Amino acid sequence: MKTKRELPECPVATTVQLIGSKWKLLILRNLMNRPWRFNELRKDLEGISQKVLTDSLRSMEQDGLITRTVYAEVPPRVEYALSELGESMRPIIKSMEAFGLNYKSLSDN
Repeated sequence: MKTKRELPECPVATTVQLIGSKWKLLILRNLMNRPWRFNELRKDLEGISQKVLTDSLRSMEQDGLITRTVYAEVPPRVEYALSELGESMRPIIKSMEAFGLNYKSLSDN
């Protein structure tokens, strides 16, 4: 998790810094439904590279938005899920979804 000194003064800028990339938002969208495994996310997020997915997941885990659970199995199984802090982003993502639906309905006319 970032320290207060590492974060912008503006709260909107702080949020953008944490989830502002296209891929982070789409990862959060997926994790709102259920925990996902790495390869599931990579297949579902068309166009994301393995490096970008890895970097995004690591960053969101460090920021406390997601949890990473490693199961002691062979082969090892790793699942990513929203943390409690990540769950608090649910209204933001839902608002973005509602805006997108509304915008799409306006452009149909």
